[in-house]
Amino acid sequence: MTTQPLEKEMTPIHWTAHLELLAALLSGILIAVAWSVGKSGMEQASILLYIVAFLIGGFAKAKEGIEETITDKQLNVEMLMVFAAIGSAVIGYWAEGAILIFIFAISGALETYTLNKSHKEISALMEMQPEVAWLMHADGTVSQVSTESLSVGSILLVKPGERIPVDGCIVKGSTSVDLSAINGESVPVSREKGDDLFAGTVNMSGAIQMEMTKPSSETLFQKIIQLVQNAQSEKSPSQQFIERFEGTYVKVVIATVLIMMVLPHFLFGWDWTTTFYRAIVLLVVASPCALVASIMPATLAAVSNGAKRGILFKGGLHLEHVGTLKAIAFDKTGTLTTGKPVVTDFIVRGGMESEEVLALLAAIESQSNHPLARAITNYASEQGIRIPPAPQIEDVPGYGIRAFVGADEYLVGNPRFVGEDNVHSFKDDVAKQLASEGKTVIYMKDQEGILACAALRDTLRPEAARAIRDLKQLGIAPIMLTGDNQLTASAIAKEAGVSNYVSECLPEKKVEEIKHLMSEYGTVGMVGDGINDAPALAASTSGIAMGDGTDVALETADVVLMQNNLNRLAYAVKLSRKMQRIVKQNIFFSISVIVILILSNFMQVVDLPLGVIGHEGSTILVILNGLRMLNLIDKE
Repeated sequence: MTTQPLEKEMTPIHWTAHLELLAALLSGILIAVAWSVGKSGMEQASILLYIVAFLIGGFAKAKEGIEETITDKQLNVEMLMVFAAIGSAVIGYWAEGAILIFIFAISGALETYTLNKSHKEISALMEMQPEVAWLMHADGTVSQVSTESLSVGSILLVKPGERIPVDGCIVKGSTSVDLSAINGESVPVSREKGDDLFAGTVNMSGAIQMEMTKPSSETLFQKIIQLVQNAQSEKSPSQQFIERFEGTYVKVVIATVLIMMVLPHFLFGWDWTTTFYRAIVLLVVASPCALVASIMPATLAAVSNGAKRGILFKGGLHLEHVGTLKAIAFDKTGTLTTGKPVVTDFIVRGGMESEEVLALLAAIESQSNHPLARAITNYASEQGIRIPPAPQIEDVPGYGIRAFVGADEYLVGNPRFVGEDNVHSFKDDVAKQLASEGKTVIYMKDQEGILACAALRDTLRPEAARAIRDLKQLGIAPIMLTGDNQLTASAIAKEAGVSNYVSECLPEKKVEEIKHLMSEYGTVGMVGDGINDAPALAASTSGIAMGDGTDVALETADVVLMQNNLNRLAYAVKLSRKMQRIVKQNIFFSISVIVILILSNFMQVVDLPLGVIGHEGSTILVILNGLRMLNLIDKE
């Protein structure tokens, strides 16, 4: 779905909330004037003012109710309120009918306000997306063009202080970038040649040249907008039940009111005025306005709250599910870990200079695109090593690299390539120790034997251990599923604080493990980022994708962590559980008020004014209670 239609929706929703509130307030003023005029003896003028108050305050809801009744071919809550207000006027209770319309209009304005708040985050994001960019041409000239006219591969100039127009990577220059629109962090981060850039973030310092890597319709911002838009249009099971229940309930209320207009006169000896009056009061107090408003405002507010903090729920259904999770399974690479190997140990043969050997190894590895080779080259650069010109090399797929420096030959690769016997004789079999720590070891061999070895490991995300600890405190069991071997899995699991893990897990085995966990725990989440995680994400109760994951993972998941911050998992669970508490509070409260008011009406204890205040007051209270979901969850 494109975002353009959504952009056109924003302003009407925003102004509708203001207009509804203005109409309600004007209706209230007219009611006060009409009451004052009536007290001075001008009954006809008072009734006329009440009628105007009816029309102004009730127009929006009456129009909505009539249109929905025609479309759905069944009565709704709005029509009950219209009937109740007309019934009140018919028996001479103009003020009470007008007050009913006034409070109903206020509650309607509050609901529209909630919807407006839930759209606000998308609107803010859309405003951050630049509409123009500086395109660099082959002759070196620069011209300003629309971002929609750009194509993948375009080279763009981004000046200091400008928002980055599209997703891409730096091809020239370095700068610091304000990523707060993406990750919520106020501290700018450094970006150099080859680093990724995201549309809508701000170039803080140097002028840079970037290459566009994604169409403007597929940027990270567009994903956020589409996901939140989908979430707002998808209703939770609770909301769907309430809406189905509403139609049946309204019919029952109408039938009961019609019976109430006749039966008490014969059963209890009430006069016709009292009988009709009590039927109108029943029509007011039995209307399920508060019950209907118990869920949707809270759900929309929760979705908005999550979106503001980088947690995108793809609908109320998934928002509800997250709070029920008893266990969460994590993929390892790219989820619990950064997915980028780094050098943790570099050991050289006795009598050799470490810096000299590292420089030679980096020169050899600099000609390879393998992730391990890049990690070694980066490590050398970080150590301040000047990398010499690359020697002549011969790539041996699956094993390593054979390099020639003058008359000397060097082998760089795994134990099978450099010789198992040589590996075992090196430094008291250091390979076994490093492997036991879950590290991958690359060896460098010369004519005399093993010259050096570099141990690499995919590092744990900085927030992973805390995220696991927070989930445990919420009563959720963490499990790690990884395709790595037992030693690597054990080391990472221990570091992350995960006691239950499964190693050598292929995609089909991950699905089997998820099904097994669901039979054990009932409700299980799955967090992943790759194509191989997609089947498990789909099989789980709640699939949760990392924001920088593959498109397949993002499309399959039910929840997306746009900031790739695992700490947001605990926040999502707390958000869902708080929403469920608020919804339960609202439902219990609204049903209790309806029951009390109905019983009080039969006992002739409550009159129409009190019935109006009790009914509509409860509706406003549940909406306001739902709006609490907009607040930051305590102890995030």
